[in-house]
Amino acid sequence: MLIEQIEHRWLAAFQRTLQLCGLARNEVVGIVTESQSRPVNVELAELAVQALGATPVRIRVPSPALSAPAPVRSTGASDALQELAPVVAALARCHLVLDCTVEGLLHARELPRILQGADGVVPRLLMVSNEHPEILERCVPDPALEASVRAAMKRLRGAAEMRVHSSAGTELRIGLEQARVGGVWGYCNKPGQVAHWPGGLCLAFPAARQVNGTLVLAPGDVNLTFKTYLRDTIVCHIEDDYIVGIEGHGMDADMMRGYYAAWADREGNRDAYAVSHVGWGMNPRARWDAMTFYDKRDCNGTELRAFAGNFLYSTGANEVAGRHTLGHFDLPLRNCTVTLDGAAEVEAGVLVEARS
Repeated sequence: MLIEQIEHRWLAAFQRTLQLCGLARNEVVGIVTESQSRPVNVELAELAVQALGATPVRIRVPSPALSAPAPVRSTGASDALQELAPVVAALARCHLVLDCTVEGLLHARELPRILQGADGVVPRLLMVSNEHPEILERCVPDPALEASVRAAMKRLRGAAEMRVHSSAGTELRIGLEQARVGGVWGYCNKPGQVAHWPGGLCLAFPAARQVNGTLVLAPGDVNLTFKTYLRDTIVCHIEDDYIVGIEGHGMDADMMRGYYAAWADREGNRDAYAVSHVGWGMNPRARWDAMTFYDKRDCNGTELRAFAGNFLYSTGANEVAGRHTLGHFDLPLRNCTVTLDGAAEVEAGVLVEARS
């Protein structure tokens, strides 16, 4: 296991990322943490802010008791803030919020109020993923990635349909009408902007009843909620957004069925089975094989959402479709072809070069 301590190269990675966020000397940076946050990342964040001449303000809350039927992982929907009005108000007055919570505030219910700002300040927020700093060092944002992701987002917004195919058997049709499109390149430099580090993906949250077909998870594909590479094939049949059947023998399929069932039993509906977002990874610095090199506690898996050429299929909460659940799977697939209205973005797992 790697040692977690302050290293100069890791501090340099934090400083570089904050420079890309446009951090100015007169700005106040809210570093939001919880009792289970990774201490070394919190310390690196504070030192980097000070090194660039800005003012850090650390806000730490207790990690809340688990109220879910199963461990909650990789949701981007932290419940650490617990609707605490003084905390939300303080963060809303910061120029930059560095999110060092365990799950991240990307989909937290408090985020819209934070981004509304206060006293003439509109914050921008960077989620520092709960990774060992070596992972963050390897995935320091590349400014060239921003133009590529922005161009891909434009194409995605202009498309009516996404199709996904693989030799393993995946065949999906995804309607994009009224979908919400997003993209992340690893830093945020404009008021109201939200990003996560590591970054590098383009995605859409489809409206209701827009996803149909078959999703085939092949050996080597990734279940990021469990932080595992699949050993067995799993076939998911999808009708009007919902997984209605899971075929497969072995532990991988059994564990997926069991986790889904836990949420359905608790919530009284099947929203955990429905699509959250779909998209593709665009970051050439991110590695598919990265989890091989780290203990589970050392990585959150955000890097594997972004490795270039993956097709990312996620189930769980989707505000565009009016579905809310803490049950969540992020499933990066290799070797898929992703097209928008017939034009390829990814061909057999290889990212197509950005078009002008």
